[in-house]
Amino acid sequence: MIQTAVIFSILLSFLSHEFLGLYTGGLISGGYLALYLYQPLRVAATYGAALVVFGIVKLLSRHLIIFGNRRYMAAILTGLVVHYAFSQLVPVLVPLGQDMRIIGYIIPGLIANDMLRQGVVKTTLASLLAAGLVRAALMLGGLA
Repeated sequence: MIQTAVIFSILLSFLSHEFLGLYTGGLISGGYLALYLYQPLRVAATYGAALVVFGIVKLLSRHLIIFGNRRYMAAILTGLVVHYAFSQLVPVLVPLGQDMRIIGYIIPGLIANDMLRQGVVKTTLASLLAAGLVRAALMLGGLA
């Protein structure tokens, strides 16, 4: 099911960019988000982590020359660090624990990179729409 979700996500991301000019938070993000739409706390934690990555890379870009591939790598690596920090802090601070985990290791960085490119609102809406469409396609195909 993961492979199918990722394939649908790649196709939707491509079509979204070609026809609407919107990036969906990375080619594979919609597929992974679609698999966890029934766990809204995990989706919210993932977007929260993406916003933290967005802020950190935005701050770094004030002092360093970060654009293109450098910005992409900064977002991915910062996403990994935020994921690690979040996974260490949440079980201690929040009694919800397992429900507040972040989806994937690189998904927050991918989403944040597109947030840096086109804005937070556009990326959030486009990625959630892609996730919803992937989830619907999986359900129609009897895979969800």
